[in-house]
Amino acid sequence: MLKQVITASAALAFAASAGAVQAREQIRIVGSSTVFPFSTAVAETFGRTTDFKTPVVESTGSGGGLKLFCGGVGVGHPDMTNASRRIKQSEVDLCAANGVTEITEVKIGYDGIALGRSKAGGDLSLTKAQIFLALGKMVPVDGKLVPNPYMMWSQIDASLPATKIEVMGPPPTSGTRDAFVELVMREGAEHFPEIKALKADKNAFRSISDAMREDGAFVETGENDNLIVQKLQANPNAVGIFGFSFLDQNADVIKGSKVEGVEPTFDAIADGEYGVSRSLYFYVKKAHIGVVPGMLEFVEEFVSDKAYGEEGYLTDKGLIPLTEEEREAMTEQATGLVPLKL
Repeated sequence: MLKQVITASAALAFAASAGAVQAREQIRIVGSSTVFPFSTAVAETFGRTTDFKTPVVESTGSGGGLKLFCGGVGVGHPDMTNASRRIKQSEVDLCAANGVTEITEVKIGYDGIALGRSKAGGDLSLTKAQIFLALGKMVPVDGKLVPNPYMMWSQIDASLPATKIEVMGPPPTSGTRDAFVELVMREGAEHFPEIKALKADKNAFRSISDAMREDGAFVETGENDNLIVQKLQANPNAVGIFGFSFLDQNADVIKGSKVEGVEPTFDAIADGEYGVSRSLYFYVKKAHIGVVPGMLEFVEEFVSDKAYGEEGYLTDKGLIPLTEEEREAMTEQATGLVPLKL
């Protein structure tokens, strides 16, 4: 097992930043609600099979987790953060400004973003263009961009259900929201010449493509995916946006909708056929290694073949594994605490 002892100078710096607070004995992890069940499974296994305490994992959203992670060095700040998107340069800059200068990035696998609904509701098959028309704040009508007038799915296309557009999704702090906007809203917006013409000015294009309607057809539901499932069960016509892993874990009560004719399944995401998928990550604060007990060992557990391998216990939770070649490289990067490079 890889061992690494923090230098005396680094330990003193950590102690100084922590003030009079005693060092924690439990790893503290924050971040993505999508990565939360995977991180929790590893934490529980780690607590059962080692002499270290079970890490504390909080679901704060990717953006919220990175903000906390980048807040500083010391026991008052998280040791790791999960993310359902890659860290941004602005977040790296925030980290650096607060003394968090050595970060290791670990990609753990892939996940799809599903548009789910209750099994009691009808099937739904949508294109990205149709999703944009349903959720965009400003949409093209007769060659002009106007406030979204569509209240029923059938108003967008006669082949769609004559039911009210009711979509529940994550807030802007969520990595799922970021990925949904990038992979669905922007690509959907490009189907319309009036919006595609704006691409010469990235800000002008994104002011339209990224803006979700605010008239009640789209409702932000926070970082609690369980709440979305409860609301979908109560309203079979509603649609929820969340990670495939959550859809997979609740397959007894909810089902995925087709996007561009493809269902969100494990195999369709793994082979790239399903076009709404993203990478999942966690980030490690190197300054806390050797001070907060068990951090390296926890990283080793997470990137072990028994955890994130093709037959690992995380695949049972819905994680789409990396290829064997990717896993070998990532395991070396993670256990070697290789510094982040954007």
